[in-house]
Amino acid sequence: MVYKLFSRKLAQSLARCLLCGGASGEVGICSACTQELPALGRGCRYCALPLAAAKDNICAACLQRPPALKKISAAWQYAYPINHLIQHFKYHRNLAAGHSLIQLAARQLGLPEDMPDILTPVPLHWRRYWQRGYNQAQLIASGLGQYWCLPVDLQLLRKTTSTKTQSQLSRNQRLKNLSDSFTVRGEISGAHIGLVDDVVTTGATLEIITRQLLKAGAKQVSAFVLARTP
Repeated sequence: MVYKLFSRKLAQSLARCLLCGGASGEVGICSACTQELPALGRGCRYCALPLAAAKDNICAACLQRPPALKKISAAWQYAYPINHLIQHFKYHRNLAAGHSLIQLAARQLGLPEDMPDILTPVPLHWRRYWQRGYNQAQLIASGLGQYWCLPVDLQLLRKTTSTKTQSQLSRNQRLKNLSDSFTVRGEISGAHIGLVDDVVTTGATLEIITRQLLKAGAKQVSAFVLARTP
């Protein structure tokens, strides 16, 4: 329902491509601009970083220290114009950009090989939610759930503590910053959870939440994001 209302509100604002101004079609970005978006290519199955050799499936870092996540699936690299669109969606209330990103990401990712039982977004602390007015991860999760015909639980995870901004922190600092800041609310024993967010940088947030979900009884956790930073 959240995503249906979101989509309906934007339907009339997407007649022109958000990038070039030409006719956009139904997703708000024309086909020519869509083909120029920075595809991620072949990446590590765990962290989605580009691989050095074509024969590899897992990067050296994940071989040395396998993450709790089974897999991260990212639609694009976090590079222009994807980074520009995500920033406007996330910080400037540009819901048209968000709508376009969600629709195109669902197509770019395709149906997951190992379909999760349920999707759930990375939560915002209530103060951040109040400041921003919405959680972009909720909208992404709802859109992917609609596209893939999967149930979406917007309340499964809760961020219980307000943490420092993560952008300038290292992975270890992020892990420490996020420790014990998320709780699981609901019965998920034996379930494959699909965790949804906008961007993965170090993977610390996804890792902390995955540990909590596994501790609560989830069978496995996969992540789906719009973009992966280099």
